[in-house]
Amino acid sequence: MNKAQLIDKLHHDVEGLNKKQAEKMLDVLTDTIIEELKNDREVTLAGFGTFLSRVRYSRGGVNPQKPTERITIPAVKVAKFKTGYHLKQALKGKR
Repeated sequence: MNKAQLIDKLHHDVEGLNKKQAEKMLDVLTDTIIEELKNDREVTLAGFGTFLSRVRYSRGGVNPQKPTERITIPAVKVAKFKTGYHLKQALKGKR
């Protein structure tokens, strides 16, 4: 499912919600999650899961163009998702 399909689903499933409102709602949700993660804060949706930001520390690596050359891969902030109980149960087929 892509963004357009999700907007259509929201439009059809939520009575009184037009496509523009559904798109705005989805944009606000994703923008809020992004801002919270950029500020090192968690976003928890009970039963669904938790979005977290973590630092992947710098480490040594090999230059793929020159395999004999060692390089340092810099630290980077990455997004993580930890599944909630109800999502885990649904994926196991128990819900």
